[in-house]
Amino acid sequence: MLLENKQVAIIGGGPGGLTLARLLQLQNVNVKVYERDLNKNARVQGSPLDMHDDSGLAAIRKANLFEEFRTNFMPGADKTLLLDEQAKVFYSDHETNLEEDFDNAYFRPEIDRGVLRKILLESLQPDTIAWDSHFISMEPQNEGWLLHFKNGLSVYADIVIGSDGANSKIRPYITDIKPFYSGITMLEGNIYESVQAAPHIHSILNGGKIMAFGNEKNILMGQKGDGALGFYASFKADENWCLDSGLDYADKEQILEWFKKAYPEWSTVWHELFENVSVPFIPRLINCMPLDQTWEALPNATIIGDAAHVMPPFAGEGANMAMLDALELSEKLTSDKYKTVEEAISDYEIIMRKRAAEAAKESLENGKKMHSKDALKTMLEFFSH
Repeated sequence: MLLENKQVAIIGGGPGGLTLARLLQLQNVNVKVYERDLNKNARVQGSPLDMHDDSGLAAIRKANLFEEFRTNFMPGADKTLLLDEQAKVFYSDHETNLEEDFDNAYFRPEIDRGVLRKILLESLQPDTIAWDSHFISMEPQNEGWLLHFKNGLSVYADIVIGSDGANSKIRPYITDIKPFYSGITMLEGNIYESVQAAPHIHSILNGGKIMAFGNEKNILMGQKGDGALGFYASFKADENWCLDSGLDYADKEQILEWFKKAYPEWSTVWHELFENVSVPFIPRLINCMPLDQTWEALPNATIIGDAAHVMPPFAGEGANMAMLDALELSEKLTSDKYKTVEEAISDYEIIMRKRAAEAAKESLENGKKMHSKDALKTMLEFFSH
């Protein structure tokens, strides 16, 4: 086997990195995950993930974790409402949405990020994760790399896999291609104990998802597994908006005033979100990798997930692509059809870039549709088919 007696280092313990570690350990590979979080409880996980049958769920099945997933997913969290800016409901699948339909390839069960992370962490061998390991740099040593971390640790690995997100520090060792700005910015907020804190919106949401469209702007939200509600104000903006806005993202009154000015046609119903949010808000530039990116494969390093192909969230593909990357890379690295690790990595990267480009193109197109004048009409047509 290509990885016999080799040490694999995965930088980043998100869904992609943890899935890869699990799949490699099932093939008896020596693997260590270096995660910058202090420990497993260090930060609140983001919005729930909807798993797709041919990507995220395929990886979960291959990792022998399907029963754990089935026991812990959020039935009904994929229920969807489409609203206009006045909070009038134009589409609902709450009556027709099946709570569990794993035999249907179009069923997209949702799972809380924190819960998925816990399932993956508990599936790994003890001491697989090196917490508080903030990657700084690496340099070639022998056939592999010497990695350096902020905590003073330096370790050797034969193969390094970057699973460290959109601002990956591994990516520059592989390519100098940078992402571009999609033209859309999001302001993320979270409300804890939403049933008490935002009762009106909580009752409309009813455990599912809301997509509201009006005047080329959106509000998107979903219920989280712990009773929290995550929401995003999504709008077209200049690339420097986050810095130039002059907003204090820890001041909810200031952000509410911004919302009233930026979304003037929108109902006061939405104010409940901004009045009861847990600050600070998080401004997010929505970036995307060039669809035609390419590079020469290295013999001892590669990247998966957002590190390889960051894309807008408007097709729900981010985590699914990362987990499919993990599935395909693990299969290639443990296959007996390649003579060298470099061949296996090269084959993975060629397929991954093509697949990711298709998903990113769809995400970009959906982003344009969702922020157009006819967004509600377009999305109604999409959901009604």
